[in-house]
Amino acid sequence: MLDKQLMANTRELSDRLVQLQAPIRILDAVNWDRSIREEFFRQDAQQNPNISRSYYQQKNLGFNPESLRQGLAELQRDIVRQLGRLSPASQLMIRACREYRDVVRMIEARGTAEFHELSVELFGHPDDVFHANEPSLSELATMLQSPLDSLLASDALPEEKKSIEASEAVSRLQAQLDHSMPSVDVQVMLSDGIVSDAAAGSDRIKLNQDVMFSQRELDILEVHEGWIHVGTTQNGLKQPYLTCLSKGTPSATITQEGLAVLTEVITLRSTPRRLAKLVQRIHAVALAADGAEFVEVYRNCLEQGMRPEESYTLTQRVFRGSTANGKPFTKDLAYIRGFVLVYNLIRVAVQLGKIDRLPLLLTGKIAIDDFRLICELADSGMIAQPDFVPPHFKDLRGLATWLSVGRFLGDFSFTQLENDYRPLIP
Repeated sequence: MLDKQLMANTRELSDRLVQLQAPIRILDAVNWDRSIREEFFRQDAQQNPNISRSYYQQKNLGFNPESLRQGLAELQRDIVRQLGRLSPASQLMIRACREYRDVVRMIEARGTAEFHELSVELFGHPDDVFHANEPSLSELATMLQSPLDSLLASDALPEEKKSIEASEAVSRLQAQLDHSMPSVDVQVMLSDGIVSDAAAGSDRIKLNQDVMFSQRELDILEVHEGWIHVGTTQNGLKQPYLTCLSKGTPSATITQEGLAVLTEVITLRSTPRRLAKLVQRIHAVALAADGAEFVEVYRNCLEQGMRPEESYTLTQRVFRGSTANGKPFTKDLAYIRGFVLVYNLIRVAVQLGKIDRLPLLLTGKIAIDDFRLICELADSGMIAQPDFVPPHFKDLRGLATWLSVGRFLGDFSFTQLENDYRPLIP
């Protein structure tokens, strides 16, 4: 039985954390204006965009960085005083306070070398490895690139045409979400202020009004932005005490994107071109980390078969928050890095017979490293089970079977299999 005062203190501290982090908008703080794109193409894509530290300092953050860092530090001290340092709820919120302070420092450092270093601290580096003597994230991307190139070169897998206007895409995606997420009030709308094709908020999904969509892309957005990003936010908002689970720290962002990509794959929504785009993001970050400037990364994207507008958008994602000849913003590593972390956690849970724990990944915006704490908090009653659970997590039999078979087949030598079966395929 939970202590009433403990519950009240936890809720009050969690609500303070939600309130403190509310004005932080990382992407708004680092994104470039549309005029930068227009000028880049006016110069025939031959010159680096003119981005300096002063460019970022002109942006209104909507908060005072020093005051916010101080507020987070004070909250962290209050968490320890009221809940102790070792309780699961304390550890969860203390990590969040520390990460948000680092986020504020990173935003303050836009346009400097420190921005990249703090970005690496929060989101990782292309040279990171998951275990000693294993491939780095960049090397894993290269390994994945080879089979994807073969698939993309095949006429048997043509890419669906982007023939759906943004306004029609809003209607279609809204209908799909109303059907697959009837218990969640999610709204789809047009936007002219986002860099990507789409972006999710707490209860809405924005579609870029200047972009055409294919039905396949809408299917991906349904599960990626809807089921995972909006779904976990709403689950976090319904938490009785740890309301801060509705907000994502950078480490939670990695888990979120990993869950979203895994969901695309499991539900057969993803495509080789979609995965190739995620892999290309890693390559672009790696190039910039090795010293390539904006124009060099842009040209590399063109060489990979991307259109000029696509190449600019991807390259801008890499250099936002930095300068055109500075080191990259590494957030785009989150997709594949998160995918590997989430996939392996699920595989081990299946192997250990703990598959019933997996829906807890959806309780809110959580980090993989905090999963043990989440389980302990759920056992104690401090965390409620997720309200919205996507189909593949609601009925875990299919997921468990798929992963079990995958582990069994993964023990075969692919090199030997290729030698055996290549003569059978004309």
